[in-house]
Amino acid sequence: MERQRSRGGAQDAGTRLTVLVALGANVVIAAAKTAAGLMAGSPALLSEAAHSLADSLNEVFLLIAVRRSKRPPDEHHPFGYGKERYFWALLAAVGIFVMGGCFSVYQGIQALRTDPQESMRGYVTGLVVLAVALLAEGTSLVRALHQARRVGTADPALRTVIAEDTTAVVGVLLAASGIALHLATGDVVWEAGASVGIGLLLVYVAFRLAREARDRLIGEAIDPRLTTRIRALIDAQEEIDTVAGLLTMRLGLDSVLVAARVDLMPGIDSEDVELVCVRIKREITAAWPQADQVFIDITEAPGRGGESNSVGTGPGAGAEGDGRRRRPSGDGADQTADRTADRTADPTGLTDGGQSGGGHT
Repeated sequence: MERQRSRGGAQDAGTRLTVLVALGANVVIAAAKTAAGLMAGSPALLSEAAHSLADSLNEVFLLIAVRRSKRPPDEHHPFGYGKERYFWALLAAVGIFVMGGCFSVYQGIQALRTDPQESMRGYVTGLVVLAVALLAEGTSLVRALHQARRVGTADPALRTVIAEDTTAVVGVLLAASGIALHLATGDVVWEAGASVGIGLLLVYVAFRLAREARDRLIGEAIDPRLTTRIRALIDAQEEIDTVAGLLTMRLGLDSVLVAARVDLMPGIDSEDVELVCVRIKREITAAWPQADQVFIDITEAPGRGGESNSVGTGPGAGAEGDGRRRRPSGDGADQTADRTADRTADPTGLTDGGQSGGGHT
C-alpha cells in the first residue's frame, strides 16, 4: 500500500509539471494571438486566441483537481475524494466547448457575414505568432506524451492536456492555412472556414472528454479483463464453492471498489468465515494495490437448504466481527429459531465488524 501511495505521489508530481508547462505556454500564446488577431482583424487568429484562453482556464481546473483529489477520506466521504479529478475534468470539457468551440464557430460565421478589414502587416505578424505557437504547443504535447508513456493515460488531467495540446497543434495549422489562403486569394471564406473548422474540432474534443468524465462520475467498472482475474483469484480459494457475483467501480485514479458475493464450501466452521474473508481481501489487495476497498458478502447458494443467509465483510470488519453464518441443521425448529435470531440481530441480513461491508442484493 505504501508503494502504491509513493507511485501515486510521483505520478501526481509528473502530471502537475505537465499541466504547468501547458499552462505557461497557453498564457503567453493567448496574449500574443489576441494582440495579433485584433491588429489583423483575423477571425482565425481570434478563434485561436479563444482556444488558448480556454485551455489556460482548463489547466487551472486540472491543477485544482490534482490537489483536491488527494485529500484523505473523512466522515462525509468515506471512500475519499478521488472522483474530484473527474469533476474538474468535466468542467474543463465544458470550458473547451463554450469558450473555445462556440466562440470559434461564431467568429467564422461573423467573418462570412461581414467584410473584416485586412491588414497585411497584421496578418504577417499573425503568421509569425502562429509559428511560435506551433513550437510552444508542440513542446507541451511532447512533454505530455512522454508522461503518458511512463505512467499511462488513466489520469483524466493528463488525458485532457494531451487532447488540448493535440487540438491546439491542429488548430494552429488550420488557422495558418486559412490565413495563407485568404492572403493568396483575397477571399475571406478560407479564413472563416478555418475558424469554423477549429470550432467544430474543439466541440468534438469537448464531447469526448465530457463523456469520459461522465462515465467515471456516475460509476464505471474496471477493465473486464481485470475483473476476470479477480474473479479467478477468489474462485481458486479452496473454501469458495461459487462466486455468485462480482461488482467493481473506480473510486479515483488509484482506488477501486471490489464487492464480491460468494458461497462457501460445506462444512466450514462459522468461526473460520471471518478469517477466510480477511485472507481473500488481503490477497486481492496484494495482487492489485489499487483495489483498496474490498467487500465480501457470504451468501448461501440458491437451492441449498431452501434458504439464503449472508454475512458482509468490508475494510472495517476485522477479527472481532462475529462473521457467523447459520447453515440448516436437521431440526426445523432450530433452523427457524436461528433465522429469527439472525433477523433480530441484523435486519439487513449482514453481520458487520464495525463498518458496512456490502449489501445483500
